[in-house]
Amino acid sequence: MGSLFRSETMCLAQLFLQSGTAYECLSALGEKGLVQFRDLNQNISTFQRKFVGEVKRCEELERILVYLVQEINRADIPLPEGETSPPAPPLKQVLEMQEQLQKLEVELREVTKNKEKLRKNLLELIEYTHMLRVTKTFVKRNVEFEPTYEEFPSLESDSLLDYSCMQRLGAKLGFVSGLINQGKVEAFEKMLWRVCKGYTIVSYAELDESLEDPETGEVIKWYVFLISFWGEQIGHKVKKICDCYHCHVYPYPNTAEERREIQEGLNTRIQDLYTVLHKTEDYLRQVLCKAAESVYSRVIQVKKMKAIYHMLNMCSFDVTNKCLIAEVWCPEADLQDLRRALEEGSRESGATIPSFMNIIPTKETPPTRIRTNKFTEGFQNIVDAYGVGSYREVNPALFTIITFPFLFAVMFGDFGHGFVMFLFALLLVLNENHPRLNQSQEIMRMFFNGRYILLLMGLFSVYTGLIYNDCFSKSVNLFGSGWNVSAMYTSSHPPAEHKKMVLWNDSVVRHNSILQLDPSVPGVFRGPYPLGIDPIWNLATNRLTFLNSFKMKMSVILGIIHMTFGVILGIFNHLHFRKKFNIYLVSIPELLFMLCIFGYLIFMIFYKWLVFSAETSRVAPSILIEFINMFLFPASKTNGLYTGQEYVQRVLLVVTALSVPVLFLGKPLFLLWLHNGRSCFGVNRSGYTLIRKDSEEEVSLLGNQDVEEGNHQVEDGCREMACEEFNFGEILMTQVIHSIEYCLGCISNTASYLRLWALSLAHAQLSDVLWAMLMRVGLRVDTTYGVLLLFPVIALFAVLTIFILLIMEGLSAFLHAIRLHWVEFQNKFYVGAGTKFVPFSFSLLSSKFNNDDSVA
Repeated sequence: MGSLFRSETMCLAQLFLQSGTAYECLSALGEKGLVQFRDLNQNISTFQRKFVGEVKRCEELERILVYLVQEINRADIPLPEGETSPPAPPLKQVLEMQEQLQKLEVELREVTKNKEKLRKNLLELIEYTHMLRVTKTFVKRNVEFEPTYEEFPSLESDSLLDYSCMQRLGAKLGFVSGLINQGKVEAFEKMLWRVCKGYTIVSYAELDESLEDPETGEVIKWYVFLISFWGEQIGHKVKKICDCYHCHVYPYPNTAEERREIQEGLNTRIQDLYTVLHKTEDYLRQVLCKAAESVYSRVIQVKKMKAIYHMLNMCSFDVTNKCLIAEVWCPEADLQDLRRALEEGSRESGATIPSFMNIIPTKETPPTRIRTNKFTEGFQNIVDAYGVGSYREVNPALFTIITFPFLFAVMFGDFGHGFVMFLFALLLVLNENHPRLNQSQEIMRMFFNGRYILLLMGLFSVYTGLIYNDCFSKSVNLFGSGWNVSAMYTSSHPPAEHKKMVLWNDSVVRHNSILQLDPSVPGVFRGPYPLGIDPIWNLATNRLTFLNSFKMKMSVILGIIHMTFGVILGIFNHLHFRKKFNIYLVSIPELLFMLCIFGYLIFMIFYKWLVFSAETSRVAPSILIEFINMFLFPASKTNGLYTGQEYVQRVLLVVTALSVPVLFLGKPLFLLWLHNGRSCFGVNRSGYTLIRKDSEEEVSLLGNQDVEEGNHQVEDGCREMACEEFNFGEILMTQVIHSIEYCLGCISNTASYLRLWALSLAHAQLSDVLWAMLMRVGLRVDTTYGVLLLFPVIALFAVLTIFILLIMEGLSAFLHAIRLHWVEFQNKFYVGAGTKFVPFSFSLLSSKFNNDDSVA
């Protein structure tokens, strides 16, 4: 694993790949994930590049594999996922694999089409049998007839459904029968009435069971209908209306004998279709099972092959078109592995001329490469979410591993809650190789990816919970309290001391609901608690006042130390980039401004804690008043914390006042001084420009880099370089804005760290409220029903603790800890304007089967 303090040193390498070995060489590079390719064909359209035909072939194979996976999932056949990733297929096997997949697709489509056709016929025959069974009760025809035409007789006593009567009517009678969707029955009947003007008789009956629609495959309720009509024109209208409402129309038998013959024929055909359909499904399942055995490896191979051709499209050809030239960014530590990968690819292809590489100098800023493992990856992602670090600048992730969970724990400090979080994270860590955790839903996968962050947050919360002596809002008396209540009674002291001290007696104890312990009384305070807050404070009425004072001062101390550490890390950046003037003109004034004001505040806090005791606490001056008087210069003298305090504070203010103009004007004036007398500058050393080209600072630094290195030579090619204009006003405005932001930010950022106190107070109070509303009520019930009530109370307490105090409060503390790192800490030294190193690696390709697209 590389250094986490700073990104790795990168170099730009040029690869010379023989046309016959390029595929194998890139396959070897993709397996190792060493380099990031640069696109040398940016001005060429994607569809005009050399290997666009091979990419289209891979996309065609992807389409076939998507179809195979969909059919396998539809058949409920499990898709095996191998533990090892197969290598990219050799070029000799690509055409064979394409031919096999195309042949398999054609066969599957043909079998599937036949299966769907058989299934549709079977459903239609089943519908026909149900229609014949139901319509048998609608009309009973006893004789066949050929309709004749004559005058209409009287219809007062004759039934319209009596066929002898129909024959006397002389009208041409016809029937239309079929099935219609349940939701369309009412509209269908109204349409028939309006169009046919009442010259139809419609009979309905609902089927007892739901049937599958042959067209859509949806199981719905159906109605069987039988329409009787007179005349051919009305018959045509009825059939058109049935088509509009997507009715399934079937021929209606004219006689009972014909009905019986049709019924027997339908039963025979249904049995035959069932047999053929089962055999077709068995054969289709056998084909899909055989395809499922190799579909995983085929998906991975096609993905790798497509990735290789995408990278080859970024390469350029030499003038002879026999060699591909690629430019890659590669860490210097991996150059030997890169050479070995090229040799391995050349050996596998059997080429007589091996591929080779050449390191080329460049002035472009390389991408940022920081190696991580499963432990540091989560913390690096927190930093990268703010911005990928600039090349070779200090990486905050190294310090975030400790500071982030610690600041979270300051806000979340509770021994019990932290231990529950620690156990949950430990369970994830111990089962990190379980396949279900890797394939879990998004929220659970989020917890799994941050399992080591949760582990440290829980561990640090246990520590801060011990410091706060807080476990589910209750204190734990591990070492015995340092306060002695019996020493406050008069019987514990001689009579001569009774008048000097306020002591207790039986009357005082009996008539006062609140009693105050006086630490100045001998024997009352026997010394501090060995670890954290004394448990007696959990019983005190002024507990909140005491903890607020302690946590507020602690938040300010931690915040100022955190920000000062960020300014100090900026010095390491200036040293590395050889901009020492920034140390004297930026970093040191920033440190003086921070320490002379807020560092002095920390000094006063610690001084008051160490010097003043319980006996002298009443005469101890207020730190807030003394800090305000430091800037107001009051006319009347105050006692102060120590002798000579006024003179020390004036010296600190003078230093602070002098550091501000240096911070505002020092760097612009220094760059102006460097610029005077120079018209063109060059760099007399190979490597990279460590500042952006559009920076005004670069123009002056180009002239003084050689001075700092003890080299006064100027590059010969300087005359050919276009001299950039030096804009002093822009440099001055940029520095003034930065200085104002820093000076005001020191005040606002220090106040921002008070969120450590606020969230710690909120978490403690929520825990206390939850205990008082649930557990205290459950524990105070009498012994008769108390046991029965205690179980649901404990269950409800556990649920609310997990969802409110662990998840909601934990998320709140997590977001505030991120803000403190991004805004208050990282902006002191971290630019975050780099580009992430994205290697050409097959391990970044997804190997999971998705429902919609399994290979894209």
